[in-house]
Amino acid sequence: MQFVYDPLDRFYKSTVGGVRESDLIKFRVKSDAKKVCVVVCRDGADAKAYPMKRSSGGFFACELTFDRGLYWYHFVADGVRFGRGELLEPVENGMDNYQLTVYARAYAAPTLFKGGVIYQIFPDRFYNEGGFEVGYNKIKRTDWGGMPTYRSSDGNVYNNEFFGGNFKGIKAKLDYLKELGVTCVYLNPVCKAYSSHRYDTGDYLKTDEVLGTEDDLKELLKAGKDKGISFIFDGVYNHTGADSLYFNRYDSYPELGAYQSAASDYFDWYVFTKFPDEYDSWWGFKTLPSIDKGSKRFQSFITGTVIPYYMELGFSGVRLDVVDELREDFVKNIKKAVAEKNKNGVVIGEVWEDATNKIAYGHRRSYFCGEELDSVMNYPLKDGIVAYLLSGDEKKLVKVFNEQINNFPKAALDNLMNVLSTHDTSRILTVLGRDKIETNKDLMKFEKLEGECLERGKRLFKMAYSIAFTAYGVPSVYYGDEAGVWGDLDPYNRKCYPWGREDEELLSFIKKLSKIRKDKVFFDGDLSVLYAKNKVVVYERRKGDRKIVVALSRYESAVKIKLDGVYRDVLSDGGVGSEFILPSDGVIVLKSINAKYGR
Repeated sequence: MQFVYDPLDRFYKSTVGGVRESDLIKFRVKSDAKKVCVVVCRDGADAKAYPMKRSSGGFFACELTFDRGLYWYHFVADGVRFGRGELLEPVENGMDNYQLTVYARAYAAPTLFKGGVIYQIFPDRFYNEGGFEVGYNKIKRTDWGGMPTYRSSDGNVYNNEFFGGNFKGIKAKLDYLKELGVTCVYLNPVCKAYSSHRYDTGDYLKTDEVLGTEDDLKELLKAGKDKGISFIFDGVYNHTGADSLYFNRYDSYPELGAYQSAASDYFDWYVFTKFPDEYDSWWGFKTLPSIDKGSKRFQSFITGTVIPYYMELGFSGVRLDVVDELREDFVKNIKKAVAEKNKNGVVIGEVWEDATNKIAYGHRRSYFCGEELDSVMNYPLKDGIVAYLLSGDEKKLVKVFNEQINNFPKAALDNLMNVLSTHDTSRILTVLGRDKIETNKDLMKFEKLEGECLERGKRLFKMAYSIAFTAYGVPSVYYGDEAGVWGDLDPYNRKCYPWGREDEELLSFIKKLSKIRKDKVFFDGDLSVLYAKNKVVVYERRKGDRKIVVALSRYESAVKIKLDGVYRDVLSDGGVGSEFILPSDGVIVLKSINAKYGR
């Protein structure tokens, strides 16, 4: 039986991607069947069939409207079920439904960093300006660039060594960030804490003294704003540190903490199973006592005091750590608190899976129906990029493209934070270059990336970042990636930035991508895959008559790319024409030339 449907083509589905509630959506299929219906099921509810009206040419169509929520649908033609295949194409008797995300009519995603470039900074390892002290029971490292320590000599992991990166250091490098094309900086936590990663919050309302004073932070944020660079802070609201003002297990603070007494003002923030030594903690780490998910007093403190405090300092939004462990109403209130201080402020979530249909702890989340998140760290795209580059299977990348374009509201799709390396993952240069995977953290410090492994990593690195910069969403560069920093899981992915020892080849490449990205097509232009076969992927970004084509190849030898129209090679400053040579393990970025577009 003939059956044609493509949810990424507006001829077959009038709105590509998520749809606005109450908007009239037209579905169209082509089939030689006598009767066709579309079967729609709101997530968790019963399915309902809607007959499609036949028209000339073998087409069937129907128009529907939807309330806000998550829906699944498939088609039935003469009793045969057609669900989606791996790349969203219809498959006879396929059991996979198409997804439909319906979002709030009033939803308007912020444009804070849309079309720009994000730069993630792990503050202790970026740059030090001036001297620093670290305090009691902490280690001061004076060998900038030395290997971070994973396990102490007593066999324990403390994360208590500091290289001295600080606010003044970041401020001193703002011109460097500007030259790199950065428009937004995402800072890992800056609150007072015991560890160098600072996810063990000690005091939400004080900056860590190693980083500098509150005035130092204000000066940094103002200087960034003056240069057109906004800042996002890291919000850690699922747990605190055991060594904190609120829990105070080690008597470090004068105020009575929850660990010390049930009379503490913070006692109901936590869950004790046997006071005081047995309590809920994040993944069993006793240094990270978990917050009671139902603690309204804690949530009010965050939304009423902490969020406003950071926004008033000059931040433009927040990234929510382990957001899937926070209650939905809490996340909604955080979003409201951010918007009250900055209507264009952004809320980014740490979600490792498809955030449009994420199930967390047995509950479906509605992150992108208009009231919770504006963006997420785009780990699925990272996984698709890595899978394609390591295996050569172009379908793995195209599958992610298709699913994300289909599942996200367009405004949210353009806001996705396209990560390749983060403080939680191995550096992308290591992932793409190494010849074996080391699983023992104690042995990771002996890993090397050199010779052919390094060269292969650099070739694939360029391809990876080319995708992150030219696909939908916003590229995020993890500090030092552009300088050739490599390393496995933490702490080896948290090395110091190698000032004066940068890999100039990679640094120049990222600068080139940033320059290309200034084209308006990357603000909110559509993405469509033009070709995906034999380890080659070619896709187009289009906005009106503006077009940029990106071609990538893992094929064993060079291939010829032929296009309709005239293009200029803007990545390698190559020639102009309609035919280009794409090298193996290579990428080309081609800009359309026409009378309206100009040269």
